[in-house]
Amino acid sequence: MSDSKSKPRRAGTAQPALQAAMTDAATDPVRRALWLDALEQQLRPCLPPALSPHCRLANVAGTRLVFIVDSPVWRAKLRLAAPELINAAQSIGLAVTEVTAKTTLAPPSPLDGAQRMAKPVSEASRNGLKAALDLLAEPDSIGSDTTPDGRRRRS
Repeated sequence: MSDSKSKPRRAGTAQPALQAAMTDAATDPVRRALWLDALEQQLRPCLPPALSPHCRLANVAGTRLVFIVDSPVWRAKLRLAAPELINAAQSIGLAVTEVTAKTTLAPPSPLDGAQRMAKPVSEASRNGLKAALDLLAEPDSIGSDTTPDGRRRRS
């Protein structure tokens, strides 16, 4: 049999997820992800406005900034913006000399809800939804001797 023993449970309150992740062996990947996210927020203003929603910083690998883009067209546009990105990265202390891009089929996830524009709901849709909610709010008509529209059932 094995000599390993399970660790006793700690008494006390539960830790928030991020705090728990930052205290164990998972610290390095979590801190790196947070660092990459902060770095992306610093570099994003250097991207052309049309390119910004189509790419995301994926990694800093040695002397390379690695971005993920959602089509070859945006990859080419990122290549054109590379000198400005390299200068911005060097100005904040990174020793990067090149920008590379990986193309993915799935578009990058939106950064926040402000970038997603909600489509306005039509009046017909609003009325149909209200009618459906009104039907759900009515008491259950099973076993009742009236129909949902208030008429008396025939026997």
